[in-house]
Amino acid sequence: MARLYHVPLSPYCRKVRLSLAEKKIEVELVEERYWEQDPDFLRRNPAAKVPVIRLDGQMMAESAAICEYLEEVRPEPPLMPKDAEGRYEMRRLVSWFDDKFHHEVTSKLLYERVNKKITGEGYPDSRNVKAGAKAIKYHLDYMAWLLDHRRWLAGDMMTLADFAAAAHLSSLDYISDVDWNRSAVVKDWYAKIKSRPAFRSILADQVPGFRPPPHYTDLDF
Repeated sequence: MARLYHVPLSPYCRKVRLSLAEKKIEVELVEERYWEQDPDFLRRNPAAKVPVIRLDGQMMAESAAICEYLEEVRPEPPLMPKDAEGRYEMRRLVSWFDDKFHHEVTSKLLYERVNKKITGEGYPDSRNVKAGAKAIKYHLDYMAWLLDHRRWLAGDMMTLADFAAAAHLSSLDYISDVDWNRSAVVKDWYAKIKSRPAFRSILADQVPGFRPPPHYTDLDF
């Protein structure tokens, strides 16, 4: 069985978990306090980041690389388009959420409100929180524009781009930092993703000291 070293609200870990679940790959979840720099963990990944997965006799890191590896060795159901243009657009959007969205939103909201408390780094920086709350509006509007022209974020099929976006937004939704009323099309998109069996274990996550809002696990939110 695969073993995934993860942190429950990490969007990068959630993206990998969604891919594993969608492809029906059984996995043992091991919570990793990566900030403690445990020597055993550093041997698994000298970069000291999660997720790290043991799969097929290998230890692998970096969420995007892991997800594409899963696509190569477990191609069904597909989470990447078959054509080069479609794969480019999917990769562009995965990078958008894992880089730009993370830098402008997730790191400003989730990391300030949750990670600092868990890791003992102090209190949230109100300037960062305000910046993140402002930036997420832009990103939700961009998603709405995409979904006005496409069935899914990257095109006509659900891809890793949708999982990357849903991973970040679900983590932020745990702390009530997503205004789902801003865009009906984005809310409908998230409801489709959220209702998939692959999402069940993610909705069951519990972080000590933080209680999710009532709508977090509501499939008809």
